[in-house]
Amino acid sequence: MPTLDFKGKQFIYAHHLTVPFRTLKIDKEKSHTKEMPPSLDDNLIIHGDNLHALKALLPKYAGKIKCIYIDPPYNTGNENWVYNDNVNSPMMQAWLEKNSPIDIEDLERHDKWLCMMWPRLHLLRELLAEDGVIFISIDDNEMYHLHLLMNEIFGEVNFIACLPTIMNLKGNNDEFGFAGTHEYTFSWAKNRDFAQIGEFVLDDEGLESWLVDDYGFYKKGANLKSTGVNAPRTKRPNLYFPIYVNEKDELTVTEKPNTEKYEKIFPLTDGEEMSWRWSKEKITAESYNIIVERTNSGFNLYKKQRPNLGDIPSKKPKSLFYKPEYSSGNGTAILKQIFDSKVFNNPKPIQLLKDIICLSTKKDDIILDSFAGSGTTAHAVLALNKEDGGNRKFILVECEDYADNITAERVRRVINGVENAKDENLREGLGGSFTYCTLGESIDTEGMLTGDTLPTYETLANYIAYTATGRKLEVKTQSEDYCFGETKDIRFYLIYEPTLEFLESNKSALDASLAEQIAGECKATGKKAYIYASHKFMSQKELTPMGITFCQLPYSIYQIA
Repeated sequence: MPTLDFKGKQFIYAHHLTVPFRTLKIDKEKSHTKEMPPSLDDNLIIHGDNLHALKALLPKYAGKIKCIYIDPPYNTGNENWVYNDNVNSPMMQAWLEKNSPIDIEDLERHDKWLCMMWPRLHLLRELLAEDGVIFISIDDNEMYHLHLLMNEIFGEVNFIACLPTIMNLKGNNDEFGFAGTHEYTFSWAKNRDFAQIGEFVLDDEGLESWLVDDYGFYKKGANLKSTGVNAPRTKRPNLYFPIYVNEKDELTVTEKPNTEKYEKIFPLTDGEEMSWRWSKEKITAESYNIIVERTNSGFNLYKKQRPNLGDIPSKKPKSLFYKPEYSSGNGTAILKQIFDSKVFNNPKPIQLLKDIICLSTKKDDIILDSFAGSGTTAHAVLALNKEDGGNRKFILVECEDYADNITAERVRRVINGVENAKDENLREGLGGSFTYCTLGESIDTEGMLTGDTLPTYETLANYIAYTATGRKLEVKTQSEDYCFGETKDIRFYLIYEPTLEFLESNKSALDASLAEQIAGECKATGKKAYIYASHKFMSQKELTPMGITFCQLPYSIYQIA
C-alpha cells in the first residue's frame, strides 16, 4: 500500500507511545451537575492539549467510543495555529522553533499539520470501539494528505466514504475560479467487518409514498414474476406453478381451491412460460406481503417492500451530503440565539452533527470530539437525547482558552434553556449534565515516590489495567480484598491509598494472610493473581506456587498480555 512521507515523520512515528499518562482533574465550580457530584463517568468537557487529553482517556475509555467526530484546523495558512508537541528530538525541536507559527508563506505547513495529526489519530483509533466509526471535516487544503494518512493508520480496507458536504449552496465568490459550495466529511471504520452505518428516518413528506396495512408501512416492490434469460420455466421448473386469486384478492397455491371463484395465474411473458421469484412455501407463508394488481389482461403480483431498518421507513444516506440545515449560516445563527452575539467563527451546524451521530450510534453510545470548538457536538448529543429519550454520552476536548466561556458555557445554556430560541426543546432546556476537567500531573515514578502526584485509586487501577492488558477493563471501586478487575486468565489486585502515610505503613504491604486469601479466591476461579503494592513481607519464591505475581509500585507497571 502506498504510504505518505513528510518531514518529521521519523520523529513522531511512535510519539503517541511516549506521551505520558496524565490524570484528569475535576473542576467542581465549572462542572454542571445536579444532585450527583461531578464524576469521570459523566459527560466530560476537558480543557487542555488534546494529545495529552486523549492519552489520559485511554485507561478508562479505550475501545469504548462508538463515534468520533473531529473538525481539525483546515491549515488554510490563515489560521495562525501553532504546532508545539514536545517531541524528544533536538532536530525536531529546532525545526519547530524556527518555523512556528504556521502561515500561508510556510512551505512546510503541510508537514507540520501531518506531524500534529499523526499521534492524535493513533490515539483516537485506540479509543474507538471495534464497531466504531470516525468522521473528520476537512477541505481541499489537506484532504489528499488526510486520506493517505488515514489509510496508513486506520487501513485502506476500513475506508467508508468521502462525503462532499454542502455548507454554502450560494457559493463563496472569494475563491479563485469557482464559487466554493462544499467541504468534505471523511469516514473510516475501526473495523468495517463490524461497523454499521444507519439510515435516515423519513419525514412526513417522505412518508407520503408509503401505504400502511395491519403489518405496518409498505410500498410496491419487485414483480413476483421473474424476468431475464435465467428465469424461464425450463431453467427453474420448481418455481413454475399456478397461483389462485379470489374476488377479495386472497391468494392460494392449493391445486384445487375449495371454491370455484378463484382465478388461476401463471407466470407468463408474451406467452413464454417464466418462473416466480418465490416458492410455494414462501407465497403461502407471506401472502400478506403480496400486492394483487388487476389489469385489463389479467393480474400482476408485486412484493410489498417493507422498511429496511425497524418499523419506520428510512432511506440510505447519499454520498453527496446535503440538507439546507447544513448551511454554515445555520451554525452561526443558533450560536447567536444562545449568546445574543457572534462569539465564534464558522461553528458547525447542529443538524450535520445530529445526522452523523444518528447514522453511527445507538441511544446509549459515547461520542468523542477532540477539537470541540464551540461545542456543537455536545449540543447535538443533548438534543438527540431530548428528542428520543436516549442516554448518549459526550466527551469534548478543547485546548483554547474559550473552553470554559464558550464551549462549556454553550452546553450549560442549552441544558438550562435558551429563552429566545426558535426550537421549542432548546427554549425549555435540553437537560443533562457534564463534568469539567483539566489535565493533572502525569502518572510517573518520581511523583509517586515523593508523594507529590498520587493518583486516585480508580485512576491508578485504570492505568495499571490498560498498561497490563492494552485494553479497558471494567475497573471496580476499591474493595476489601483489593481486587479491581479481571480477564479470563488473571485477577488484578491493587493495595493502595493515595497518601504517603498509607504507602509507607505496613497496611500497604502484601503479607501472608492476604496472600493466602487471594490465592484461595484465584484457585476457586482457576485464575492467576497479579498484585500491585508498594512492598511485601513474602518472597516471590513463596508466592509463585500460590499462583501470585507481585508487582512493586511504582516500578512494575508493564504490559502482561
